[in-house]
Amino acid sequence: MAEVSLGSPAKVGWVSVFSINNGLSVWCGAMFGAQILFAFYLLCIYLLPTLLGATEILQQSGSIKGYREGDAAGNFIFLSHVIPAALLSVSGTLQLIPSIRNNHLQFHRWNGRFFLTVGVLGAVTGLYLTWVRGARLSDIGAIGITLNGLLIPLFVALAWRFALLKQWNRHQRFAVHAYILINGVLSFRLFLMSWYFLNQGANGNNSTLDGPADIALSFACYCVPMAVYELCRWAQSAGGFVRSVATVTVWVMACGTFIGLLTAGAFMWAPKLVAIYS
Repeated sequence: MAEVSLGSPAKVGWVSVFSINNGLSVWCGAMFGAQILFAFYLLCIYLLPTLLGATEILQQSGSIKGYREGDAAGNFIFLSHVIPAALLSVSGTLQLIPSIRNNHLQFHRWNGRFFLTVGVLGAVTGLYLTWVRGARLSDIGAIGITLNGLLIPLFVALAWRFALLKQWNRHQRFAVHAYILINGVLSFRLFLMSWYFLNQGANGNNSTLDGPADIALSFACYCVPMAVYELCRWAQSAGGFVRSVATVTVWVMACGTFIGLLTAGAFMWAPKLVAIYS
């Protein structure tokens, strides 16, 4: 997302403040904040208990078919899925920061390899947990996130291929899409909590996440950011109307992500941490 640069706006004042580039910066900042909180949550719920052997905490995580006593293989795959997600949250965002990418190219390359490799691992283990281990609330509700997982290896392969070919513009394009897809599970939480906030409660949602709003959000959490990114790329060479639409859309995404960050932190992650560690 942060790679799109549309130059300096012609006007000053509030038009300059609410430019596409500033909107992208706020959107990425809100996403990075959400990733830090999510990483902290995962570390407290899964990594620390694993290191300390506190299986009773792992069993209280609330995950659908998460840690189960006596299921060594299933537990290994489960922890291999959730623990690296904390590292991915930080690793992926570092790839989007221009100063790091331009001034620390070697770090950018190795961090990118780590991010893409672990992202594919997360997709494969996530699909296994969902459809083999049965970590889903409903079949219909799991379709959106399943498509998300299937698309990750495809876009990772494309990003990697164009990097090897040194076609940097194409590499950037597919790397950003891979970033969006790998963060799909987090984005779903942010979209869902923003939806709850805007509706002041559930509206088209249910406990098995297969209500009409749940299903729509399970696809929108990655399809919409990918479409917005493509809109921003188009706006680089398009006329004023497209740039205006892109500007409004980016700021809506930024505000929605910020709302999701606050509500997920306050009502989804913090209460569980307090309940487990109090």
